[in-house]
Amino acid sequence: MGRALLGLAAATWLLMGLGSATRVMNAGLACPDWPLCYGELLPTEQMNLQVFLEWFHRLVAAGVGLATLVLVGFAWLKRKALPNWLPWGLSWAFVLVVAQGILGGLTVTELLRFDIVTAHLGTGLLFFATLLTLGLLVLPRFASSIRAPRRYRERATRTEALEGRAAVGYLPWLGLVAVLLVYVQSLLGALVASRWALHQCLAAGELCGVMNSHLLGVAPATLAVVGVAAATGRRRVPKILKLLGYGSVGLLLAQVGVGVLTYRYRLQVEPLTVAHQMVGAALLGCLLGFTVLAWRLRNSAPRQGEDRAGTQPGAAAVAITVRASGTEAFE
Repeated sequence: MGRALLGLAAATWLLMGLGSATRVMNAGLACPDWPLCYGELLPTEQMNLQVFLEWFHRLVAAGVGLATLVLVGFAWLKRKALPNWLPWGLSWAFVLVVAQGILGGLTVTELLRFDIVTAHLGTGLLFFATLLTLGLLVLPRFASSIRAPRRYRERATRTEALEGRAAVGYLPWLGLVAVLLVYVQSLLGALVASRWALHQCLAAGELCGVMNSHLLGVAPATLAVVGVAAATGRRRVPKILKLLGYGSVGLLLAQVGVGVLTYRYRLQVEPLTVAHQMVGAALLGCLLGFTVLAWRLRNSAPRQGEDRAGTQPGAAAVAITVRASGTEAFE
């Protein structure tokens, strides 16, 4: 189930890139009706690049929605063998994908109205984040029974477990702040794109406030991401968190670089614009993965006052992983 959810999250990420390509190629209204295209499932007579992009975007979106429905049905059918929160979490994901489909239809019927287009991307990011969170929570490798190698596991003590909890510390909260700031920045970017604010600001001096809000939003998001990486580097945490923390900085640098190029070329290079959105979504996913795994590690360790008999195997593993050399991560 965990791998299926993560696979669906990856498909959603690709779908967002496809949606961005549809927008920058001015193909959002290539199919004038919805949910069909020129009244047909496959408009062969009207088919061109723009029509294909919009049609294919709808086809992939329908596939993602259908896959979500299948997972929801499976989760409720097998709910006794799954965590009791998983069916509800998947049901929420299905609500989001239905809302996303409705917003997708409204973007056509309302002729790409900017607030609907922005909400369309925002809901898509929420759906992506929900799938990623559920996948990481249920994936066996990262479940609460995270285990260290046997030779270390046998030497675990309650003190070491508490040290493991302290090593993770406030990292989940720091990661959550970064996730929220990057999400807000993504919404500002969607607003800039949906209103063509860059073009209007440079050509006529209009909507510069919208453009500047996105530019100013780079600062708090950047500080949050750098803060996550810095805090992770100063702690003896499992290397998966270090990888995600440092990876988020790499994605941030890539995002800023692509953004500068996009601005310099006035959105005239379509692949740059698509890459800007996809790298931003990848950055959000990386930070969310960091936050979820840090939270799992923090809560798998015992709280002060618990004796060793009450310590879960995962708690000892967190501590031992922290105390072991950097070459050890997860079994």
